[in-house]
Amino acid sequence: MAVYTNEVLFGDIWVRPQLSPRDRSLVVISVLIATNKPAQLQGHLGRALNNGVTPVEASGVLTHLALYCGWPTAVSALDVYEQVYTSHKVDLVSLRTALTPLPVPSWDAARVQATNGEFGAIAPKFTQLTNDVVFGDLWRRADLSVRDRSLVTIAALAGMGDDDQLDTYLRRAIESGLTRDQIAEAFTHLAFYAGWPKATKALAATARVLGTSSSR
Repeated sequence: MAVYTNEVLFGDIWVRPQLSPRDRSLVVISVLIATNKPAQLQGHLGRALNNGVTPVEASGVLTHLALYCGWPTAVSALDVYEQVYTSHKVDLVSLRTALTPLPVPSWDAARVQATNGEFGAIAPKFTQLTNDVVFGDLWRRADLSVRDRSLVTIAALAGMGDDDQLDTYLRRAIESGLTRDQIAEAFTHLAFYAGWPKATKALAATARVLGTSSSR
């Protein structure tokens, strides 16, 4: 295991140019939060800050994943965030600065219609929360770019094994500026943190939705 850790994971995977260290950190902390591994999160959250993820962005990841992975999972990571922010002397006041919401994306009208059609009759409150909170607010928060929010989302879904939910978010990731090769690299990296079976399922979804050409 020591050889794989030193020579493969950190000696090869972490330094591959197909994805920046910052993006790799976003993938890893997303997976560790989503799979409720606070002990491992501490070191990797510190690494993320050193790799260029800002505290505002890191906190944005946690807030985002509270909706996608559930409140208990996000709350489990709060103590780790506090410890790491304290050790890095993060100015917590800066995390409360109001940010101007991002514009409503072009795809949102079609999404609203689809959500209303699928869930509006059976679960009207869930439909309202999906439209107003998840997509009307969370996805428009400026603490993460839409591109980074897409990366965080697909990493978390893959880490939890929710590959049946990946199709829409993979398309959104491409629309938001991620390339097919970057997505494939993110899932390759994820294999070491969520396990080969989950990465395999996520890559199968990628091939199904985006094809196998490396030009995308």
